[in-house]
Amino acid sequence: MHAEALYEALRQVYGVADPRGAKVDAAGRTDIEIARMILLRSGVSADRIDERLDDLRAATCAEYGRLCPPSLADKVVPGIVQLLDGLAPRPDVVLSLVTGNLEPVARIKLERAGLGRYFPAHQGGFGSDSDDRLDLPPIARRRAGRLLASDDQRDGDGAYPRGRTLVVGDTPRDIACARADGLRCLAVTTGPYRAPDLAEADAVAEDVHALEALIEAELERGTPQAERTSRL
Repeated sequence: MHAEALYEALRQVYGVADPRGAKVDAAGRTDIEIARMILLRSGVSADRIDERLDDLRAATCAEYGRLCPPSLADKVVPGIVQLLDGLAPRPDVVLSLVTGNLEPVARIKLERAGLGRYFPAHQGGFGSDSDDRLDLPPIARRRAGRLLASDDQRDGDGAYPRGRTLVVGDTPRDIACARADGLRCLAVTTGPYRAPDLAEADAVAEDVHALEALIEAELERGTPQAERTSRL
């Protein structure tokens, strides 16, 4: 659904007849990064891409809203609700979503998967904020920093402290974006990648139960204390 929404938007906005034929590896990339790669491989100039990006964003979000079924409950990884239920009430945890999806797309996914209550508005980092996935953790930390009571709890730039932030993801690009911001990272094999592909993380969990244990160990040792960031 998500991919097809982007493909249809590329057809509408740029007239690309076969976006799927560009064969872009999408996992862990932002929506607009994926779109740029498809367009460049389809012979669309960089200037023309930039001229119509706003139209592409709008069309992608509209198409996803049209194509997405009323419920995505069957897409939720087993155990994730219980994990979030355990983390959400903790005073030492701020849940924050980092995803390459455009924010309206991500919000539709969250609501229709029954997960929207865990990830409030004005928090997180999205493909709407930057085409570059590496930019998203710092954006999410800046937004989370606003929740802290005083300036001395924040990093010098006003962001949530790096030492209290943990990224959780399921692709090598999730690990790369954590490392680019100097953050610890846990990986879980609930996506397209297996443990050897995720070996650059600080630890790898085979399922959500194992992930819960790793997160608890991180919290018990005192770093990090916030921001579970993950990919949709």
